[in-house]
Amino acid sequence: MTEQPENHAPDPAMLAKAETLTEALPYLQRYAGKTFVVKYGGHAMGDPALARNFAEDVVLLKAVGINPVVVHGGGPQIGAMLERVGVESKFVDGLRVTTKETAEIAEMVLSGAINKELVSWIEQAGGSAIGISGKDGGFVKAVKMRRTARDPDSNIERIIDLGFVGEPRDIDRSVIDTISTAGMIPVIAPIGVGEDGHTYNINADTMAGAVASALRASRLFLLTDVAGVLGKDGSLLTDLDPDAIASLSDDGTISGGMIPKLETCVNAVRNKVDAAVVLDGRVPHAMLLEIFTSKGAGTLIKA
Repeated sequence: MTEQPENHAPDPAMLAKAETLTEALPYLQRYAGKTFVVKYGGHAMGDPALARNFAEDVVLLKAVGINPVVVHGGGPQIGAMLERVGVESKFVDGLRVTTKETAEIAEMVLSGAINKELVSWIEQAGGSAIGISGKDGGFVKAVKMRRTARDPDSNIERIIDLGFVGEPRDIDRSVIDTISTAGMIPVIAPIGVGEDGHTYNINADTMAGAVASALRASRLFLLTDVAGVLGKDGSLLTDLDPDAIASLSDDGTISGGMIPKLETCVNAVRNKVDAAVVLDGRVPHAMLLEIFTSKGAGTLIKA
């Protein structure tokens, strides 16, 4: 009599992994060949474990045929360096007033230490990355940021001079296309150059939104230190459009630092970006959960 092979039940953990891959399949097919622009910043930048997770996620996106483009911030690191060298920081409406000396230090921190560290994380995760700023190859032409504030006593608007703080005016996408086509991941420091030759420090969210629009990206991700956009009851608002955002801003649901982030998202989806996502960069692999699962992990903004 032939002995029958013992019937082993499948490992539930292995089945769960297989089901996860099956769930991801339609999203892998949908996003193959698409471009994702990711603004990397917040608490995730200061935590080595989260930095490693982020690098692994970016390398995975590249491996499955998506073209990730990373734009990073570095405000706290700039502030720490300014304090170390004895330069006092001054802020107006949350924006750092940038003197020529401050701009030089900001470029050193952003294009140097932070940019190369992030490139190193991606390389350690098995990817190939190249770090650039907006000054490389004439990638980002910047103009001086103009801001006004209304005097509460006279009701007269006055111009605020933020120094060498800029906004992207023109972006040459061919620089990024060349890097991505070569199989590498672009890692961008938010620095631009003006027609006057001056170096301008650019808000990282603003830079990411402008790059996403220039590349006609499928997704713009803004990694933050909150779960996403929260309602008055603290619940996560998973889907928004520009009209809903305007209403939530008017009634005070959206306030503080979330307002400029959502302005960036609205500008992006109104300028050739399919959708923008605000999500919590402190959650390991939050970006993969947002992209490859039906539930998602943050707040999706579409036009």
